[in-house]
Order: sequence, then C-alpha cells, then structure tokens
Amino acid sequence: MATYILRRILSSIPVLVGILFVTFTLARLIPGDPCRAILGEKATDAVCDEFIHRHGLDKPILIQFFIYAGEILHGDLGNSIRFSKPVTDLLIERLPTTLELTLAAMAFSVVMGIPLGIISAVKHNSAVDVSTMMVANIGVSMPVFWLGLMLAYVFALLLKDTPFQLPPSGRLSPGLSPAAFYEVWGWTASSPAVQGLLEFISRLNMLNAVLTLRWDVFLDSLKHLILPAIAVGTIPLAIIARMTRSSMLDVLGQDYIRTARAKGASRRSVVLKHALRNALLPLVTIIGLSLGTFLGGAVLTETIFGLSGVGRILYESITARDYGVVQSFTVVIAVFFVILNLIVDISYTFLDPRVRLD
Repeated sequence: MATYILRRILSSIPVLVGILFVTFTLARLIPGDPCRAILGEKATDAVCDEFIHRHGLDKPILIQFFIYAGEILHGDLGNSIRFSKPVTDLLIERLPTTLELTLAAMAFSVVMGIPLGIISAVKHNSAVDVSTMMVANIGVSMPVFWLGLMLAYVFALLLKDTPFQLPPSGRLSPGLSPAAFYEVWGWTASSPAVQGLLEFISRLNMLNAVLTLRWDVFLDSLKHLILPAIAVGTIPLAIIARMTRSSMLDVLGQDYIRTARAKGASRRSVVLKHALRNALLPLVTIIGLSLGTFLGGAVLTETIFGLSGVGRILYESITARDYGVVQSFTVVIAVFFVILNLIVDISYTFLDPRVRLD
C-alpha cells in the first residue's frame, strides 16, 4: 500500500507541473494586459511600461515560468497584482467558503441521491422508478443560475416570515461575528505557517462555531448554506441517483444475489449488504470527481448567493489578468484533484477485496 501511494504521488508531479505550465502560458496569451485591465483610464503608456517592468512581465514567458516555479518550491505563491497582497492570504480568505459549500452540496447529493437510486433499482419499471428518474432528468436539465434564483425567490420572498424562510445571501446574518477558536482558547501561533492554518480553520464558520460552542452561529451558518448547497448539488444528486440505479440493476442480476436470496437472506440484507457494496465502485469515482469540481468553485452559485469563494475570485482574476491568483488557485485545485483521486483509488481496496493495487 505504501509503495502504491508513493508511486501515485511521484507520478502526479509531472501532471501538476504540466497543469501549472499550461495555465501559466494561457494566462499570458489572453489578449490584453493586467495594467489596462486593472487601472482602466489611468493606464497611460508610461504607467503601463513601469507596471509591466515592476512585475517582471517584460521577460520571456519561459523565464517568468522558471522564476514562478522556483518561488512555489520555496512555498511562496506570489502576490496578487489586483489586490496587492499575497495570494496565500487570498486562499485563506476565499477557500474556506468554497470548502464549506462543497462539503454541504456533496452531503446533500449523496444523502439524497444514493437512496433514490436504490429505491429506483429495487422498484424497477414501477411508477416509483419512473418518477424518480424523471425527477433526476429534470435535476440534470435545470441551469444552476435559474435554480439558484428560484430557490432564493421562493424561500426568501414567498416564504418570508414563515418557519421555512431561509436567507438568500451571505454566510452569516448581520451582527453575528464569532471570535476565532484559537483566540477563545488562548492559543498563539509559533510561526506564520501555523498562524495561517489556524486562520484558515477559523474561517470555516460551522467548524469554528462548534469549537467555540457557539450553537447560534452554527445554526445560522447552516441556514445560509442550505440554498446554495441545493443549487449546486442538484445536478450531482441526479447523476448519483442515475448511476446508483444503473449499478444496482447490474448487480441485482448477478448469480450471487440469487444465491443469497435462495439461502433465505432478507431483502434488506441482499440489497444493502450484498448488492450496494458491489455497486459502490463507480459511485465513489463520481463522488470524487464531483468533489474536485466543486472545489474549483461554482461561479454562478457564489455570485447569486453573495459568497466570496474560489470560483468568484478566479473569474474576477481572469478578467483582470491577475496572473498570480489564477496560477496559484489552479495549482491548489489541481493538488486537491490529485489527492481526491488517490483517496478514491485506495478506497477501492476496502470496497472490493478483489482489487489488488500491487
């Protein structure tokens, strides 16, 4: 197992380098320059010449790439041209928002999608099966921006002043400003890296609320997550439901399922213990890919619900030609993809003992 993990990590290094180089190159080949994108009417030729020279953008692309790669090896993700601050600080500010939304959306998709797929497979060709798959097809077909707006309209306006009212934007209600857990506990950071990690964790509102025992903040943060999680998680939910149904139908027709039934195993045991476990392999793959996609940021969802996450800052940075942010955020997302794929591959051995990594 250790050999396999090491081999996968080593094989991922060229992939990450390739992603970084392609992103680095494409960002600089986009028409326009960061000076005029950021300064607008104030961007005279003299100002832009000084701006480009100050940020090293007048050097050949290969030289710029090797300089940036060297900085990354030393743990420096560079500075944002637009925000005039380290990219690491922007990651600490924005990534927790996307991470919370990702986990909430994935929990919604899995908790709803897998049971729907199981029921649909067990009740194959029944009215329940047809209805479930119809709902799944509708879920795949609905644009995220339309669904987000409709959810906000229904739960924030039509259901206003009812127990079902939900906030349409933001992460916390005005007036709620919980203290960071490390400040409450009296912790002090021994280094900037530790301080950054503590700050990152404290920006995960629900986790920080649990660590500080602020249950009012926890519930408020959960309410703010419901609508965006449903909006961004509906399409993966539909895909997971359809994949679960398809995998379960394949497994339920196998000989060992008929043998289990012939031996007197209960229907619940046959479906959950024998069939579901063997149908999980494709589901784990879909869930892992969906998690990686969510971490890339949901631009429309974050914009509709007023969330300052990864997707929103990536869009703004691309339009502003903020190369440092685009490159660094892409590398971080790529690393998450690599880690998730590794976890998915390792999970196969626990789900199916027949899989041998060696």
